[in-house]
Amino acid sequence: MIYSMKVASNFSIEKARYAQRRISEHIIKHDVLPERIEKIAGVDVAYREEISVGSAVIVKMPEFKIIDSAAVVVNTRFPYIPTLLAFREVYPAYAALKKLRTSFDVLMIDGNGLLHPYRAGFACHLGLVIDKPSIGIAKKLLCGRVGEWRGKWAPILDNSEVIGAAVKTCQRAKPIYVSIGHKISLRTAVRIVLWSTKKGVKLPEPIRQAHVYATQKIKTLKQV
Repeated sequence: MIYSMKVASNFSIEKARYAQRRISEHIIKHDVLPERIEKIAGVDVAYREEISVGSAVIVKMPEFKIIDSAAVVVNTRFPYIPTLLAFREVYPAYAALKKLRTSFDVLMIDGNGLLHPYRAGFACHLGLVIDKPSIGIAKKLLCGRVGEWRGKWAPILDNSEVIGAAVKTCQRAKPIYVSIGHKISLRTAVRIVLWSTKKGVKLPEPIRQAHVYATQKIKTLKQV
């Protein structure tokens, strides 16, 4: 079933930038976490033509066991605009999360958080919407520069401000880029990312499995 959504008639880049400024003001950058972290959710959004598929998967750690998953199919609401990805992806990701039957401790999002020119990436938007600890994980560096490496990670700097971390999860692969979404510190986010990534694999398992699920769902759709 495809849930129909109309493009918001009052949407504008100026209003979106204002919303991003407000969002960035409300991000909590320290740990507000349960005492024990076991269930980590991952979300991803895949596309085909004008259709968006939001997927959500919960992985139980340290077993790397999938304990819940859900997906939704919706009409794509907004066009792709660089640095405004959240306005395109929050709804399908949120809808997929709402379909989960199991609660989770931390959310990983395939996208940036504070590592964003306006300090309000997809992970910040969705983290605020669900009011849970969230981590942004991106495959490409959107902004800033990578600083001095400290073992498996290096800070990403914008002038003197630390806005994220480059993280080497796999010896053979390029680093991934981790940033605060909401209710978590950067150091804790990096630690959880490394902990939830299988040896020899680039992406943390919750994000990897969410991507696999979204891709599988896309393949089952009839041509539109």
